[in-house]
Amino acid sequence: DEPSGEEASTVTAVEDSPTRHPLAPDSRPGAPESIRGVATAEAVDDFCLASVSRAIDDREINLQKQSRVFFQISGAGHEALLLGLARHLRPGHDWFFPYYRDLALVLGLGVSPYEVLLQAVGSAEDPASGGRQMPAHWGHAERHIVTQSSPTGSQCLPAVGCAEAARYLSRRPHLPGTTAHGDELTYVSLGEGACSEGEFWESLNTACTLHLPVLYVVADNGYAISVPTADQAPAPVSDLVRGFKGLEVHRFDGTDYWKVRKRGARAVAHVRAGVGPALLHVDVTRPYSHSSADTQSKYRTPDELALEAAHDPLRRMAETLVAAGALTLDEVDGIAAAARDLVAEAATAALAAARPDPATVLTNVRAPDGLTLVEDPGDDEPVTFGEAINRALHDAMAADERIRVFGEDVADAREALLAELEGKGGVFGTTHGLQREFGQARCYNTPLAEANIIGRAVGQAIRGLRPVPEIQFHDYIWPATQQLKSEAATIRWRSNGAFTCPMVVRVPIGGYLTGGAIWHSQCGESIFAHVPGLAVAFPSRAADAVGLLRAALAGEDPVLFCEHKHLLRQPYAKDPYPGPDHLIPLGRGVIRRPGRDLTIVTWGATVQKSVLAAEAIVGDGREVEVIDLRTIVPWDQDLVAESVARTGRLLVVHEDVLTGGWGGEIAAWAADTCFTDLDAPVRRVAAADCHVPYEPTLEDAVLPQVADVETAARDLLAF
Repeated sequence: DEPSGEEASTVTAVEDSPTRHPLAPDSRPGAPESIRGVATAEAVDDFCLASVSRAIDDREINLQKQSRVFFQISGAGHEALLLGLARHLRPGHDWFFPYYRDLALVLGLGVSPYEVLLQAVGSAEDPASGGRQMPAHWGHAERHIVTQSSPTGSQCLPAVGCAEAARYLSRRPHLPGTTAHGDELTYVSLGEGACSEGEFWESLNTACTLHLPVLYVVADNGYAISVPTADQAPAPVSDLVRGFKGLEVHRFDGTDYWKVRKRGARAVAHVRAGVGPALLHVDVTRPYSHSSADTQSKYRTPDELALEAAHDPLRRMAETLVAAGALTLDEVDGIAAAARDLVAEAATAALAAARPDPATVLTNVRAPDGLTLVEDPGDDEPVTFGEAINRALHDAMAADERIRVFGEDVADAREALLAELEGKGGVFGTTHGLQREFGQARCYNTPLAEANIIGRAVGQAIRGLRPVPEIQFHDYIWPATQQLKSEAATIRWRSNGAFTCPMVVRVPIGGYLTGGAIWHSQCGESIFAHVPGLAVAFPSRAADAVGLLRAALAGEDPVLFCEHKHLLRQPYAKDPYPGPDHLIPLGRGVIRRPGRDLTIVTWGATVQKSVLAAEAIVGDGREVEVIDLRTIVPWDQDLVAESVARTGRLLVVHEDVLTGGWGGEIAAWAADTCFTDLDAPVRRVAAADCHVPYEPTLEDAVLPQVADVETAARDLLAF
């Protein structure tokens, strides 16, 4: 399994580490300076740290049984692999996307046992999350250990985005709030079972295509909880990935510390050289159950566990160090005892540390944007909604080099052909000319893979860029939901503000297309309104699209920016292109048509339909007020409450389906908040609980029309 060469039994002595581990005994007279090419002092120090790592696992297991730790997941069996690799990695220089078994790695990067145990006990002083995340969900901003999520494999795509950002930033050191190094790498680890996830394969595709400096570490302990590797794939992952051109692949024994040192050094040097990614498929052990919620004796025999124990990395390290004369058996036992004492002391301190204040639990869901509404209407000729988006993106990219636009078909054409072709610039033309003006580094196409698009944006945002990924149709956004919901939307909260994710996800949405059918006409914004940490904007006019896009780009958190396809070229959605100061903070609605008898609350394409319905009622001597929310998360509750207090009636109109639509949330809020002002029940007009059909009369029957809004309004006025 060696890519080339044989491992030498001895090499030139390596100089001792300048700072020894506090548990390391003094060097023994006659001890070798090096063992199998590794400085003896380094090997002894790493054995000490491996013993501390194992002692943390043992202490947490005991505390969990006492209900003083509430969950436990072990890194036992991975210590030699992770500490051997840590010797070649640079905290605060490289970037790390670890997984839950990487306890020894974070210790090797300088996180203290006390800091690890602060998370285990859920302390407010936990640097990873302030008590918000379960144990083994690492995070340390100073050391570039990126806040970890739980979905297996989902970290791979942000890791690729992080490496992508490093290449971009290293050539632009002047960009504010960013740092990068030309020889940095991005480390991402996962278990063998997580290699079944599609996001792992999507990440490999991009890492290899772009020759990114990513070090993949696949720790194979034989099981995904209770599922053996034979049930996961037809061959080992190191065999399956060999078709990826440009990926250097290593397979070796991760319980052999000295082999890890040699093979890890080779792989890290390859990645640092900038020639492409490397993948280490490394065999490790799992002496403890998957977690405190698992009992592996239910599916593993005593003989299997005994055989695995013979390969325990701590045992192998100790045997080699004793055989070489670097340690005695008594010193090995003394190190283990000292590690237990050190961890016990750290656990006592962690248990005494401050608990989180429940009053702070909503802090860092999103950051307040601090923006003020500025209306700068401009005096240009009216432009369409789509042209306004295009010009706003041009303006924003010209002002801020951190903004990058990418997705399927968003670029104009291949660079070599730009001079002779018009260029595409998106299926709706909203990104036309961006590549031509700002270059392929700032506007580029991606694979046809929605999770890939959003996951890479997450990684870039973590590095301080302002990515603007596009999902070509809202109907196809669902593969990206994991990255939107579990990664982007949770980053600020789960890290307690240590990391942020400033990104604007542009997505064409909606129907009324005549022929769009089920796969090009759906609305579904309400689903994303249920995701804490994710804002949802849904403008209905050109000027609002510009003002909201500017606000979204100025924020520090993710925004889903819905661009209704039907509105892109509608004459009634045109406005003069706004001036440079025009800005609409998220959560600020507007009255499109004043009235005194009924309030209609709406957004997107149903704004115009509501206005037309209101005008049809004027002849009856009744005036209907139409409020355009413009954003549904957050939404302008004050504006709606003030209107309902005047009109006494509320009708909510939206294009999304009725059941579970955002109108139900508004209706429930109104019943709770505006009850004494209401003179009639709150009503809703929405799409039928059905998919959007292809044939035009069927589409009309499903989606809300002007007549539907008018009928509901008249019924409410007559109540």
